Amino acid sequence: MNFPGAYPPKPIPLKERASLVFIERARVDVKDGAFVAIDANGNRTHVPVGGVACLMLEPGARISHAAVSLAGRVGTLVVWIGEAGVRMYSAGQPGGARSDKLLWQVSLALDPVARLRVVKEMYRLRFDESAPSKRSIEQLRGIEGARVRESYKLLAKHFGVKWKSRKYNPNEWDSGDLPNRCLSSATACLYGLTEAAVLAAGYAPAIGFLHSGRPLSFVYDIADIWKMKTVVPEAFRIAGLAEKKKLDKPVEQAVRLACRNSFRKSGLLSKIIPQIEDILMAGNLPLPEAPTEAQKPVFETENEEMDAGHRG
Repeated sequence: MNFPGAYPPKPIPLKERASLVFIERARVDVKDGAFVAIDANGNRTHVPVGGVACLMLEPGARISHAAVSLAGRVGTLVVWIGEAGVRMYSAGQPGGARSDKLLWQVSLALDPVARLRVVKEMYRLRFDESAPSKRSIEQLRGIEGARVRESYKLLAKHFGVKWKSRKYNPNEWDSGDLPNRCLSSATACLYGLTEAAVLAAGYAPAIGFLHSGRPLSFVYDIADIWKMKTVVPEAFRIAGLAEKKKLDKPVEQAVRLACRNSFRKSGLLSKIIPQIEDILMAGNLPLPEAPTEAQKPVFETENEEMDAGHRG
């Protein structure tokens, strides 16, 4: 989408963007060249769409073709979500356009030895220690699950939260207890941001290593590395404040604000794409060579400042 008298919008690298913007009960459109959210009274709120990693559309939000087109042009992921961000209905894909990187990701996932190396590197990054030797991926998955459950108990105790177990029904949001709702809202923020990073880096969200069989398996792989360092402690902190009646805003809103601040403090956006590359390099497989008759990757703009997966 071009506007008369204006240069075509150039994507801002993900590392330089803000993390998330949530929009509910508004119409999202392009007016006078600006990306805006318009409420029922006709009031316009300008959204700097090119400076945001992920736009989360909640129930009651509508978006025009022009707005989706502009978001895709500047490389901003648009996600349609349910209440509190728990259910994801569909998402646009501004990235994921690098066939060379997709083929490399697939080759790593299909090689049992390389896949185990990648999973062990994820374990090392997540727990700041090497993975136990002579363990299968299934065994490492079980070890990680046990450690995460123990971490939940410790965080609940630290913040004075009544904790039973990680359990919730995405189809019945209100049926979950307070700490589970906080955790679900927090992880939804992280998953949206991580998916934007995976796509911006040029990889496929569905091709995972520790996780598999889901549309966002690789997103869960990468998000789990950061979960305990960013959103999970914030979720329990907010749950503790809510149980003590010390919140001055809705719980879900407080969780989102806390997550956004955590992303900023941790520098997540500047670290996550290089980390994805480092994790896959641990598989110790070279980029696959293209067949002799294959054409080389063609990109409209060769710009080192642009994220590798941007479609242009």
